[in-house]
Amino acid sequence: MRLQSVRRLISTHRKLPCCLRSQSRFGFEASNKGGVVCEDGAVRVLELQEILQLCARKQLTREGKCCHGLAVQAGLLADTLTCNILINFYSKGGRVDFARRVFDGMPERSLVTWNTMIAAHAQRGEDMEALDLFLQMRREGSLLSEFTLSSVLCACAARCAVTESQQLHALALKTAADSNVFVATAVLDVYAKCKMIRDARLVFDAMPEKSSVSWSSMVAGYVQNDLYEEAVWFFRRAHEMGVELTQFTLSAALSACASVAASTEGKQLHSVAIRAGFAANLFVATSLIDAYSKCGCIREAYLVFCNVEDENIVLWNAMITGFSKHARPHEAMMLFEKMRQRGLQPNEVSYVSVLSACSHVGLVEEGRGYFDLLLRDAAVRPNVLHYSCMVDVLGRAGRIDEAWELIRRMPFGASASVWGSMLNSCRVHGNVELAKIAAQHLFELEPDNAGNHVLLSNIYAASKQWGEVAEARKFLKDSGARKEIGKSWIDVRGKVHSFVVGENKHPRIGEIYTKLEGLRSEMNRLAYKVEVHHDLHDVGEGQKEELLRHHSERLALAFGLIELPSGTPIRIFKNLRVCGDCHSFMKTASMITDREIIARDTNRFHHFSRGHCSCGDFW
Repeated sequence: MRLQSVRRLISTHRKLPCCLRSQSRFGFEASNKGGVVCEDGAVRVLELQEILQLCARKQLTREGKCCHGLAVQAGLLADTLTCNILINFYSKGGRVDFARRVFDGMPERSLVTWNTMIAAHAQRGEDMEALDLFLQMRREGSLLSEFTLSSVLCACAARCAVTESQQLHALALKTAADSNVFVATAVLDVYAKCKMIRDARLVFDAMPEKSSVSWSSMVAGYVQNDLYEEAVWFFRRAHEMGVELTQFTLSAALSACASVAASTEGKQLHSVAIRAGFAANLFVATSLIDAYSKCGCIREAYLVFCNVEDENIVLWNAMITGFSKHARPHEAMMLFEKMRQRGLQPNEVSYVSVLSACSHVGLVEEGRGYFDLLLRDAAVRPNVLHYSCMVDVLGRAGRIDEAWELIRRMPFGASASVWGSMLNSCRVHGNVELAKIAAQHLFELEPDNAGNHVLLSNIYAASKQWGEVAEARKFLKDSGARKEIGKSWIDVRGKVHSFVVGENKHPRIGEIYTKLEGLRSEMNRLAYKVEVHHDLHDVGEGQKEELLRHHSERLALAFGLIELPSGTPIRIFKNLRVCGDCHSFMKTASMITDREIIARDTNRFHHFSRGHCSCGDFW
């Protein structure tokens, strides 16, 4: 039935005399066609139900409400089928409150009634309402179906309700509903989201039938539990078995590649996406941009971005964030402005990304401009992350007092990210007094974060306050917080090689040290001098030089020079901030070897080429 039929029906009914439109004059009788008709040519019940279903499909809100009015006048709110259709209509239109009013007024409810209402609450994120309704359904003795269990399990997943999920799983086993692919998938999904990935895997392995959604849920589950290599392996297995790929499976696998910076697997997944026809899909394209950016391939990320015809704010944010992380502030700002010109409204993430871009290269006035624009933007409410970025913009540029004043004027309490930005700025500019204040706040907010203790200790060491260094290290030991061991890794032909300072376990460590020494000899001929002040131990300069010589990122570089063909960029990843001397070492190495060296630390990417770094020595 077309839209014109809906409007014609309503128009016809409005032209009837008032006496015929009143509820008291609506008498119903069975027609010879099996329907129920009104006297004097009024609306058939079956026709009204069909029109309501059309309104639900086409999202015809006004027409659907008019049909609801007809149903009220005709006394049809006692009819279960009509009420079910009304609940479905309001649920699909986002008016769950109206749907619930119809539900609560029903004298009798069917299984479809309960399922539709529970699903409506779950899909709207009203998880407690869905769970409460399910309990009410059980108390009233109503039968349940696989659809009921799936909907309630989704509500449990959103709340990470472990106990309730286990009880529902037991109920599924008791009613033999666990063999249903939708129920089993919902169970494994809720277990994965509740950090019970082993239980999720047991459910998956026991499934007699697995859908593409089941495989997607397992891949996403591994990613949610930070088991990225397992996620990539699981995706490979699904692909080899000929499982139908979906945008969600690909996106989850790409997210795993991004998290471990597995560029080889990321490129392979890009090829898979192209063959499957998903390369232009907004969901997949955004994941590709994120994966390429985090793997150090910003050019490839931009090519993906340029080849997507459709656009949304998430896609643009991913590209702006990528430029920001790769110290490309001008590209990030240009994209931000172009996005606004195309009518896309910046959101919270957009402002965080462009402010971060400004902070990484000391663009204070540009940062102020974007922060002021944010404060004037009625569509976006500034949050603590925006203030943290602005503190970083000011602090990194040496305007510590202005950053401190901004923290004092914040409309809400400062978070760990704000104090972390302040502490890092104090490290860069040697402000010991404000560093103590920032560190004290961080110790209270993040008692288990050893990095804050180490950073304060390094600030003391840089100013040669060795007594305070000893006290800070004792405080760290007494706190029980564990210091993260620095390591670097490099992906060579799809295999990740990891190194720590003074590494001796790698099977080719002898060749690596020989290559590193050869590189140092060439640097010495160029009068390269080790910047020993970057080592913060209370020892002599000779010992400091020895300690700096075998940092993990240098070992990774040497291995890359041995293994990767000439002209191939070397991509190194580190879990801590790259030290100042290693930064200078990489610049010189890029000039001697004529290689592009891309290093990612905790803050950003550094692109070293011909003796220069993309960060402009500002990081």
